[in-house]
Amino acid sequence: MDFGFSDEQEMLRQSARSMLEHECPSTRVRELMDDARGYSPEMWRRMAELGWLGLVIPEAAGGAGLDYIEMAVLAEEMGRALLPSPFIWTVMFAEAIKRNGTEEQKATFLPKIVAGELIATAAILESSGAWDEGGIAMPARRAGNSFILEGAKMLVNDAHVADRMLVAARTGGRRGAITLFAVDARRPEIAVSALATMDRTRKLSEVRFDNLKVSKSEIVGEVGGGWPLLSAVLDRARVTLAAEMIGGAQRVLEMSVEYSRMRQQFGRPIGSFQAVQHKCANMMVDIESARSAIYYAAWAVSNETADAPLAAALAKAAASDAYRRVAADGIQVHGGIGFTWEHDAQLYFKRAKSSEFTFGDGNFNREIVADLIGL
Repeated sequence: MDFGFSDEQEMLRQSARSMLEHECPSTRVRELMDDARGYSPEMWRRMAELGWLGLVIPEAAGGAGLDYIEMAVLAEEMGRALLPSPFIWTVMFAEAIKRNGTEEQKATFLPKIVAGELIATAAILESSGAWDEGGIAMPARRAGNSFILEGAKMLVNDAHVADRMLVAARTGGRRGAITLFAVDARRPEIAVSALATMDRTRKLSEVRFDNLKVSKSEIVGEVGGGWPLLSAVLDRARVTLAAEMIGGAQRVLEMSVEYSRMRQQFGRPIGSFQAVQHKCANMMVDIESARSAIYYAAWAVSNETADAPLAAALAKAAASDAYRRVAADGIQVHGGIGFTWEHDAQLYFKRAKSSEFTFGDGNFNREIVADLIGL
């Protein structure tokens, strides 16, 4: 069996790394941390030109028509560079439209995403902090052929720059089923409030909906049939984020090894000491174990296998644990300098922590695994 990457996948990896090393070094990341937008419109257009925004969008809509193995390859490179971007959330929106959108929605939104003309996000999480169906309580009450959204969503990524927002709400009361809406994020009835967060490479907001009327044309899929669709979207988002996380962890390991070879103590490189060697070796074990889970999950969701939800949850749990440990150990290897603002180690640690809880932390995803194996 051949578990290697194809020539096309390696070309994607190499071209992505070359572009990001040139256009998104850590100095640029720090500039974007202080930029109110949190991303570079110029880089976004460049990503569109390279076909990244349409990677898993069908060719009929102008995309590349590839799958989540290529997405994982690309996301690894984005994580390695700590790319500040609304990429994952826009892909989530596109995935929902691609899977269950009307023909009109597909024709309206997908080509714009491919061209870099539409930024989207997903408004799912609420005050409960749960990424499961029970965590969604915001109501959408019926008003004729329309619905009225009233309530708040928490920790919404890049809501302040989004053109469209995939919103999950309950139709039919608090015990009703979930329905998804593709909402115009610029409407005056939507209030976006920026949140102060530890990881400044991600811009998060609270989003409040004040008597927002949404039409039938903004419903994605069937009324009351939103949770199966959202589950499939979240599975693929978990895989994409997990790949991004392991790319960041890989870069932390590279930085740690480079520093261990250079830093002298007691007249010899610190990498010659067993304690440092074993710490770096453990980092690599964590990374490679998680990477195996991630690429299996990428294959599973691409092929719509029966165990795709389990594989996605397992991959996210593994990536959450691995990135947290690797980022912390990387700081330890660097010693005092690793704790300073000037060094990039702290940027990776903060990204590891924010990514750990996005789409559920390791414990949350292990609960999904336990449930799916019948426990």
